[in-house]
Amino acid sequence: MQPVDYTTLMASCSELRSQWLPARLEQVYQRDRFTISLALRTLNKRGWLDISWHPQAARICISDPPPRIPDTFTFSQQLKHQLGGLALIVIAEVSPWERVLDLQFAKRPGEKPLWHLYVEVMTKYSNVILTTADNLVVTCAHQVNSQQSSVRQIQTGQPYELPPSLTNPIPSLQETQQQWQERISLIPGSLWRNLIQNYRGLSKALVHPMIKIAGLDPQQLTNSLNKSDWEKLFQLWQKWLQGLEKLIFCPSWTSTGYTVTGWKGIESVNTVGELLNRYYTQQLNQQEFGQLHHQISQKLNSITAKLQLKADTFTQRLKQSDGAELLRSQADLLMANLQEWQPGMKHISLKDFETQEVVVIKLDPEKNAVQNAQNFYKKHQKLKRARRAVEPLFAEVKAEIDYLEHVVAFVSQLDSYRSPEDLQTLKEIRDELIQQGYLKTPEHHHQNNKKDTEFYRYQTPSGLELLVGRNNRQNDLLTFRVAGDYDLWFHTQEIPGSHVLLRLDAGTIPDEVDLQFVADLSAFYSRARQSEVVPVIYTKPKFVYKPKGAKPGMVVYNQEQILWGKPQSAEVHTKQGSTSAEF
Repeated sequence: MQPVDYTTLMASCSELRSQWLPARLEQVYQRDRFTISLALRTLNKRGWLDISWHPQAARICISDPPPRIPDTFTFSQQLKHQLGGLALIVIAEVSPWERVLDLQFAKRPGEKPLWHLYVEVMTKYSNVILTTADNLVVTCAHQVNSQQSSVRQIQTGQPYELPPSLTNPIPSLQETQQQWQERISLIPGSLWRNLIQNYRGLSKALVHPMIKIAGLDPQQLTNSLNKSDWEKLFQLWQKWLQGLEKLIFCPSWTSTGYTVTGWKGIESVNTVGELLNRYYTQQLNQQEFGQLHHQISQKLNSITAKLQLKADTFTQRLKQSDGAELLRSQADLLMANLQEWQPGMKHISLKDFETQEVVVIKLDPEKNAVQNAQNFYKKHQKLKRARRAVEPLFAEVKAEIDYLEHVVAFVSQLDSYRSPEDLQTLKEIRDELIQQGYLKTPEHHHQNNKKDTEFYRYQTPSGLELLVGRNNRQNDLLTFRVAGDYDLWFHTQEIPGSHVLLRLDAGTIPDEVDLQFVADLSAFYSRARQSEVVPVIYTKPKFVYKPKGAKPGMVVYNQEQILWGKPQSAEVHTKQGSTSAEF
């Protein structure tokens, strides 16, 4: 993930100063463990300023409004208590060429600041610190004690101290090419590393495009450059410094991330805030998606393995109980033929009542015929009791495994992050597993409280609307709330997968092409996605029922018809994308 460097930070600050100063602080909301949002209002607009101390994505920029869920973080409450209703009057650099900002708050513009909010954008050392007018620390995003750092402590009640200054020289427009060149090339090494190591405020994202535009290779050794190479590179170096001095920036996307200089840009962006917000939201969403996907997959695999072991044990016990009726029939045979028994017999051969076939019955020679028969009856009753006890337990375990296999099917469909909806879908699956007791509730977690839900939506060749559930929660909503009387409900036969709904008006009869299209998509959004053909059933929604006490997404159906879906045929339609439907 590309970190915010000095140039990017200055670009963001310049934009904030020109557009958002002064501004009234109306609200403070903490989005997550690393990000607070300040609701700012100027004379003509209102927006949310995100301040993040994330170790990989520390930043400050205007962002989207936060979600409408309760804020349970202490830090944001402390900021709101001290800064609420005050005016943000200054956003200043604390020290030249250092990534530390001082956000100053006063009762009104033109007055002396009452509070300082220091924003330290320094990768893993990033922090946000609130101090009084005389720089006493009141609260901070995270405190640093003497055990964590012997160089600099950050604790409430103590004076605020700036981070230790960097020792590298500061880039300057007054520096001559000869001085600049000598500093970089003093010790031969790769060009980009020597630049970063000899000057503060530089980053890989800045120097790599600079070097490439000069027609050079970032990995190229400094002693391999000729006079012309040094001149081209120095001109770009000067251009960069002039842009910083005049606050001229060009926010753009690059092939690997973003730039605020415009170098190697492939698509321009209106504002620096929009650039940073989109980039880090995307990157953090993707990171969270990967972590959550791994967590859920690991948990599901672990639980399913334990349940399968339990199911195998129950299956073995049920197999053992299969001999109960044989024991009873042997006991009946023995009781009916007591006269055939002789003392000390280890086995006896008797004819079956119905088939007249000879049955060999093993006996205990220490017991008489009646005692042997009674022993068989006892074993028969014991096995019957065991079966009666095991059967409901086995059914319960099988139902649980079936449910989890449905969850696994949905998780496997989300093989990679493509959009925020993918992360939201995964969070809904996580919330469902929490509700069902399979996952623990994480700290500062809130259940998804969105009233509306989103489905995959497609159109059949004839233009009919098709809705596909993304998870069990959406399956239930699709089948029991969205489905109409004239619709058709689809699902893979005895295979975990999505509920699929073909929307139909009264009197509309879908043709075979449409039905096949829906069957193909139903097969694709199932556990059998990799198969060539998959059995798919369809019926009216009124013939789909949810058993009492059934888990989310689990249904039974009747009056179904069968089609054969081809998931590979549907793949082309999914790659073309779907739209979302909200209800």
